[in-house]
Amino acid sequence: MSTLKNEYRHIPVLLDEIVAQAKGFNGDIFVDCTLGGAGHSVEIAKVLGKDGLLIGIDQDTEAIEAADTRLRSLPEESRPEIRLVNDNFGNLDEIMLQQEIPGFGLILMDLGMSSHQIDDISRGFSFKDDSPLDMRMDPAKQNLNAAKIVNFYSMGDLIRVLRDLGEEKWAKEIAREIVKAREKTEIKSSYQLVDIIKRAIPAAARRQGGHPAKRTFQALRIEVNDELKVLKSGLDAAIRWLNPGGKIMVLTYHSLEDRIVKDTFSEMANRCTCPPDLPKCICGKQPVLKVLTSKPITPTKEEIEKNSRSRSAKLRVAQKLSETVD
Repeated sequence: MSTLKNEYRHIPVLLDEIVAQAKGFNGDIFVDCTLGGAGHSVEIAKVLGKDGLLIGIDQDTEAIEAADTRLRSLPEESRPEIRLVNDNFGNLDEIMLQQEIPGFGLILMDLGMSSHQIDDISRGFSFKDDSPLDMRMDPAKQNLNAAKIVNFYSMGDLIRVLRDLGEEKWAKEIAREIVKAREKTEIKSSYQLVDIIKRAIPAAARRQGGHPAKRTFQALRIEVNDELKVLKSGLDAAIRWLNPGGKIMVLTYHSLEDRIVKDTFSEMANRCTCPPDLPKCICGKQPVLKVLTSKPITPTKEEIEKNSRSRSAKLRVAQKLSETVD
């Protein structure tokens, strides 16, 4: 058996498009905030070359181990320095201070779930397999899991989670059915929850828009891992640490993430707060970023056919401006 674990043979999304953005960063510092199996990092490492530095971050220890094996299999004479960090990219400020570097030229955030995490039944991320309701990215450090949410959150909080984080049209009905079910018995497994969701959603609605449990499971995963707060924190830190001329690339998979990235890039590119009727800016708030993707880059039909999990992916890219003055 190969040293690289089979579960981390993950197909990187929009690989060619991301590597194309990295051209010209030979000898620079690249930060991969969501390393996974290093699918993107292996190819960007080839761009960096032996004078570059690659910092890979992941809160999953198995991902770190698999990525380390894969990255160090690259030819030593052309391989950049590799530093792997077992942490959450929401802690990017602390990570960069620990690495003792002044900034970086290139950073990637791939916010998708790895195939390993989805397919590993014990992790409880999928509604397609019967598994414990867990959904923690880092079980060793996290106390809150999906089972605690469905069994102990108030009905009001359940509605909030399903509506705000899952954009679930039937949030009230699903929350009501969850509360009713847990009064009889603890909800422990994904199949239990799927059955509850199906009972809550009208039959006609269940036949539209994919699996009826998709949005609920998304909402629970985001709540368990505080993903939107992590994204906001990571984005703010990434923009601060990005060197002038450097690029930030963010790959999202649902509208909540994409909206945060789009709005953050827009705010950093259009910081002027002057009334629109003024002939010139007097607030002095100069742009920090230049948005390089007026519309997000999306997978081709051919990529989607090869990797169905890439279907909802959107890549946004921005560049740090050389001079910013507040």
